[in-house]
Amino acid sequence: EVQLEESGGGLVQAGGSLRLSCAASGLTFDDYTIGWFRQGPGKEREGVSCVSSDGNTYYTDSVKGRFTISRDNAKNTLYLQMNSLKPEDTADYYCAAGVDYTDCIRYAMDYWGKGTLVTVSS
Repeated sequence: EVQLEESGGGLVQAGGSLRLSCAASGLTFDDYTIGWFRQGPGKEREGVSCVSSDGNTYYTDSVKGRFTISRDNAKNTLYLQMNSLKPEDTADYYCAAGVDYTDCIRYAMDYWGKGTLVTVSS
């Protein structure tokens, strides 16, 4: 059974930082593109950042220069370092895995975690 478990969410003031982690099990981690998606109140789930097995990265425009995605294939773990957080970053953040080199869109992902809530206060 594939499991993706997110951690690291919480409440932070605008301008602050958080680091999200996603621990994966039940899949050959380094065969997949993995990424972070988020869903804010009343919004659709969007791709925030994804990384392929060989380290190619994608960032949505709104987080470029502020967020950094990384993966540790030896630990089957995905990270998202979030700096300079803004109130509009408030959302449930989900870890997801899909076929390698797939687009960073929700419909391309095969496996999902349950999410971790990030709240950024102004």
